[in-house]
Parts: sequence; structure tokens; C-alpha cells
Amino acid sequence: MTNDHSADDFDSVAAPAGLTTDRGVPALPLTGTTVVDPIPAVRAPSGWAPDGRGIGGVHPEVVAESTTSYASPTDPPGPTSPSGRLARAVRGRPQDPAWARPALLVLLFGTGFLYIWGLGQSGWGNSFYSAAVQAGTKSWKAFFFGSSDASNFITVDKPPASLWVMEISARLFGVNAWSILVPQALEGVATVGLLFVTVRRWFSPGAALLAGAVTALTPVAVLMFRFNNPDALLTLLLTGAAYATIRAVEGGRTRWMVLAGTLVGFGFITKMLQAIILMPVLALVYLLAGPPKLGRRVVQVAYSGLALTVAGGWWVAAVQLTPAADRPYIGGSTDNNLLNLIFGYNGFGRLTGNETGSVGGGALGGGGAGSMWGPTGWNRLFLSEMGGQISWLIPGALIGLVAVLWLTRRAPRTDRVRAGMLLFGGWLLLTGAVLSFAHGIIHPYYTIVLAPAIGALVGMGGFTLWKRRREVFPRLALAAAIVASIAWAFVILGWSPGWYPALRWVILALGVVAGIGIALMPRARGLLATGLVGFGIVSVMAAPAAYSLTTAATPNSGAIPSAGPPIQGGRGFGFGGRGGFGGAGGFRGAGKGINLPPGFTLPNGAKLPSGLRIPPGFLGRGANGGLGGGQNPGGAAPFGGGQVPGGAGRVGGGQVPGGAGRFGGGRAPGGTAAGGLLNGSTPGKQLSALLSADASKYTWVAATTGSNSASGYQLATGDPVMAIGGFNGSDPTPTLAQFEKYVAEGKIHYYIGGGGGLGGGGFGGGGRSTTSHSSEISSLVSSHFTAKTVNGVTLYDLTARTS
Repeated sequence: MTNDHSADDFDSVAAPAGLTTDRGVPALPLTGTTVVDPIPAVRAPSGWAPDGRGIGGVHPEVVAESTTSYASPTDPPGPTSPSGRLARAVRGRPQDPAWARPALLVLLFGTGFLYIWGLGQSGWGNSFYSAAVQAGTKSWKAFFFGSSDASNFITVDKPPASLWVMEISARLFGVNAWSILVPQALEGVATVGLLFVTVRRWFSPGAALLAGAVTALTPVAVLMFRFNNPDALLTLLLTGAAYATIRAVEGGRTRWMVLAGTLVGFGFITKMLQAIILMPVLALVYLLAGPPKLGRRVVQVAYSGLALTVAGGWWVAAVQLTPAADRPYIGGSTDNNLLNLIFGYNGFGRLTGNETGSVGGGALGGGGAGSMWGPTGWNRLFLSEMGGQISWLIPGALIGLVAVLWLTRRAPRTDRVRAGMLLFGGWLLLTGAVLSFAHGIIHPYYTIVLAPAIGALVGMGGFTLWKRRREVFPRLALAAAIVASIAWAFVILGWSPGWYPALRWVILALGVVAGIGIALMPRARGLLATGLVGFGIVSVMAAPAAYSLTTAATPNSGAIPSAGPPIQGGRGFGFGGRGGFGGAGGFRGAGKGINLPPGFTLPNGAKLPSGLRIPPGFLGRGANGGLGGGQNPGGAAPFGGGQVPGGAGRVGGGQVPGGAGRFGGGRAPGGTAAGGLLNGSTPGKQLSALLSADASKYTWVAATTGSNSASGYQLATGDPVMAIGGFNGSDPTPTLAQFEKYVAEGKIHYYIGGGGGLGGGGFGGGGRSTTSHSSEISSLVSSHFTAKTVNGVTLYDLTARTS
């Protein structure tokens, strides 16, 4: 490296005095007066020698970054005045270039602005979780168990760690959209900052800034860090675990591996087994690159596994040891057993598709090329359902991963460049493979956990290849990574041809210029080198950044949000916010109808012996759209009104008193939202006032089928609403006898008809001799109580029995 490359300075710093190796000899000689990214107090691996060739054929500049020992520079005594501390915080470490700390602050403040700007337009976001937050502010028991309501009837179908963060905020600042959503945004800022720190330990400030920027501008990250699903906290915890593993590889300290296991354990009580996917990667990287002897490394990994078990298991043990009569029903478990939720619905069922009680009940879970949740296979992340959410820079990240691993193939076992690439590359490949091949419930927004891995690979790989661009292979690999990324972005942008059509041509031109320039001008310097760097970064970042800005400017709500603009002719059988299942655009890829295969399993366990074709008219759009809803445009019968071949009964069971339940939610006839399976209810003022009247006399001011339907009424009134059947309406609680007992004891004031769910007016209410509990309850109510309509919603007063 020579110091006349101004573009090199974006990832170089002034060399500290006294640079030595662990043998006391001068550090590897570098041309010029700069050195890449000093690492304080890091010992070189045994057998290393400053022979001028590097290690295993690795360029000296990379060796200096990844393996050289530096004497820790002693910072001058820090100023004690507040103004002095502020100045040092802005300036950063003395050995960093002057622009590094201000650039980091710009990145963090910019990320915070992007994630918080206009946040209130999304309202409650996912009202299912917002209602649980509201419950947790009124009851510590609901706080601990993650109950949907303050009277602790049933829990949400996930563990409560992500709720705890929001509930603490809501207890401090009141229950409102901002107190619930802002913590998610701050978790996003923390994730970006933590990834910067992680990459910065072994690479330059420029590489770390690029990694953070890629993560911050990943569309699905912008979506979910502005939303209140558990995925935001999960991503932060996994990034923290990666940082702890980097520290463990750096110094061989057991405490860092214990911390890594602890953070993954807290990820478990955030989203259960999805968090565990990363742990094998962390363990294998440490076993490969950790400094201690192998036996010691094995023991340290075992300690991290123990930490994971304790951090994730204490809550499980507490719930399991609490008698069922003293805690809420475990939502999503189908048998009130937390272990079933862990290993079934939220566990291995996600892989196999055998998820009793889920939407579709495990349809296509036995194999084949796809599932109810979209086509499966190696290319799933690149199809339209997920491609625009996460895959923009995966081609370039993978090319960089392979190239750097090849360059470090002969490096010592503890080589840091290779260890870092293996850690984040393993994260991307293993988690990506699980999401790609899983047959169960996999939503596009789950891919947010890949964003830090992609960001790190782009930053670390791009930096390493750029520093060695005078060699043929690194510069060709870097050029290929840029061209592959812009080519893929060109394809994704083509899925929305009416959305800024000129953008795809601009990034293509910039990327081609950068790729050709890097490939043909290895000795570019000054403004030319800076221009190549700038064109390369802008070309690969422009498209996902534009997607991200559109996402931030668009309100998102419901159970399954989606990033970016609408996609023309979306492929696959999947859900997805705008244009998705239950969203504004109806069923993606359903223009020609949907064929359900023979043996399709309904949530109640019934199977379709001969399969079923759902014609396109059944899927509908507009005000009455939604699977299983009322009359669709054009007069088509709703999905739920047709006869299942083979005498399996109606797909969707009977009518919920007061109107048909909707699969996808949407607004009920008359313009009043009654809620549905995937969207919360939005009651009018008259209905909210009626429910709130004399609320203190009742345990639940109302009951309705499905948690999303219940959530809107609960948030509007601030009082507990019973979610019959839990999220899907298919959990077997309460039984008919239990409901009758609650009514007889005067614990429930109203029953609200039209609730969404799969139990009695939902997807799969028929097909066997016995009906679901929610269907039995709706029949009981309609037979013995008088209905009235308030704000377009059918209401039954359970204190005024007619027969």
C-alpha cells in the first residue's frame, strides 16, 4: 500500500509508535507512512515471521491487519471536563483517522432518523403484540408469561422477552404507538452500532462503516426495526453473540464464549429455536480459530452451551413448574404445554411443516418442491416473496466470502481474517439454508436475521479484496462481486417496472464502470481510486436504499408486513403485507387459482382426501377481500362457502354469529373493521364506549374468536378481551363448558361476532364429526342471546340470556 492512494485512506490510520511483533522485532514493514487498522494488545500466532511475504501467501497488508501484534498505545490522560469528554467522543480514538468517529456518529444518527421518522403512521403495528404489551403494563403476571390480556386467559404464541422491552417502555411513557415502536427502532440502531464495533476490531473503520450501512439499509431491517415483532430483538441478540465470539477468538477468554451462549439463550426466550441456529456456527468458529489448545477450546464451548441452557431455560422451567390453574393457557401449544410450543409449532414443525394448530395445519409438510408458505429450495431467498426483502447483496457477499477464504487457505489456524469470514459466512449460509428449505411457517420478514451477516461479509470482504487489488485474483473477484450485485438488483427492480424505472439503469451504469475500472486499473490512485470506490459502493447500495426509504415512508400493520414497493405478478403461495395474504393486495400469485394437494391438512387435523382447487374468484380483493371472508367482488362465493371434495365439509366451517370471519382481515361490510386472522379490529367510538361501560364488574369486557380480533377492542378500551382459541382461533380453549361457566359467573360482558380465526368461521372448521370449541361457542351464543349491531359489528350481551 502506498500513501498516495487517497482512496486507501478511507480504511487506513496513522501507525502508532513502537510497533512490534510478539518476538520483539519490528512489525511487518509496510510502504509509506500508514498501517491498516491497528489492533491493541493482540499477539501473533506462533510460527509467524516477518518475511515480507505474509502468511500462507496472504498479502502483508492483510497479515498486518489480522495477525500482527501491536504494543498497546497509551492514550494521553483523558480530560475530565464535560466539554473535553464530548470532544473525545466526537473525535474517537487518537489512532483512528479524523473522519472515522464523525462518520460513525452520522451512521448511527442517520439510522435512528430513518427508523424513527414517521413511526406513528403505523399505529399499533402488529396489534397482536401491542395488546400483549398493554396487558403487561396492567399485570405483572401478564408481563412474566406474555399474556394477551391482563386477566391472563391465554399467552401470545412466542416467549415474552421482546415484550418485556416494550412493556418497560410503556410502563414509563404510557401505552401508545411510540412507546411500543421506538424501542424497536433503538434496537436497530444498537444492532448497527454493535456490528460496527465487531467488524472494527479486526478490520478498518471503512470496512466497519460499510458493514453497518449495508445492515441499516437492508429493506427488511428497515421494516422490522420499525415494527413490533420479536425479530428486532432477536437480531440484536445474535449480533451481540457474534461480537462476543470475536472477542473470544481474539483473546481465548472463557467469559466471552459464556456471554455468546447467554445472548443466544436470551434469543431463545425471544423467538425460541430460531435463535439456536446460529450457535453451531459460533462453536465451530471458536473450535477452529480460538487461541487455546483444543481440549481447552472444547471445554469453553461446553461452557457456552451451558450458559445458553441456563439463559434460555430458566423461563421455560418457571412456566412448566407453575400449575396450569395458576397461569394462562400457553397459546399455540394446542395442549397447554410449553414444550409442545417449543418443539412443535415454534420448533421442528417449522422445518417439517407438521404444525398442529397453525394456518394450514402442516400442509405440504411432507416434502415436495414447496409448502403452503411458498416454494422451498436453494433459491427461495431470491424469489419474489423474499428477494426484495434481503437478497440484494447476497451474490456479492458470497463471492467475497469464497475469494477471501481462498486467499487465506494457507494462513495459520488462528488467522482472524478467515475466522471473521467463516463466522459471518456460516451465519448467512446456515440460517439462509434453514429459511430456504423449511416447509413450515416461514414469513419473508424472518430474513432480517441475515442482514448483519450480509453487512459484515460485504464490509470485510470488500475491504480485503480492495487492499489486494494489485493482484489479479482479488481485483477480479471484487469486480465480479460488484457486477453480480448490480445485476441482481437490476432483476429485482424489474419486478416493479413502474417504480422509479430509471434507477435500475443508473445503478447498472455506475456498477459497470466501477467493476471495469477495478479490473483494469489496479494502480489507480488519488481521485480515480476514490471514484472507483464511490461508484462501487453507490451502485450496490442505491437500490436497497431506495427500497428502504419507500418502506419507511409507508405505514405497515397487521401480522405479516412486507418491505418495498408492490411487486408485479408476485410468485409463490405466500403471505406478505402490501400485496400479500391478508394485505391490501390479496393473495400473491393467486391469479390463476390455487391447487391444494390430496392430503392437505387442516388446522383441526382433518385432511382433504382429493385435494381442492381454489378458483381465483374465491380469493377476492377489496373491502371484502380475504380468505374466508364475506362476499367477494363480482359475486364470487367466499372461500369458506364451498364444498370440499370428498365430503370433507366446508372449508372454513360455519358462520360466526353476526357475519363471516375473514382469513386475511380487512374491513367488514359497512366500513367498520371487525378484525380477522391477520389484522386487528378497529372499533368505532360508540362500540368502544359500550364495551368500557361498567368494565370493572367483569373479568373480560368481551370475548371474540382470534387474538387479532380481540387485540383492537382491547387496545381501544384498555380492558381485557378474551381471545377465544388464541391467535388462530384453533387452540382448544376455552371449552364450551368453560365458556358457559364464565358466562354463568358473570365474568364476560359481551360476545363479539365476526372474529377471525381458523376455529369456527375460519379455515378448517369442518371435516370431522365434532366441531371446534370456538364454533360450538358461537352456536351457543347465537342460540341463547340476542344480537345487536353497533358501529357495524354484531354484539351479544351475555348478561341478558333469552333462553
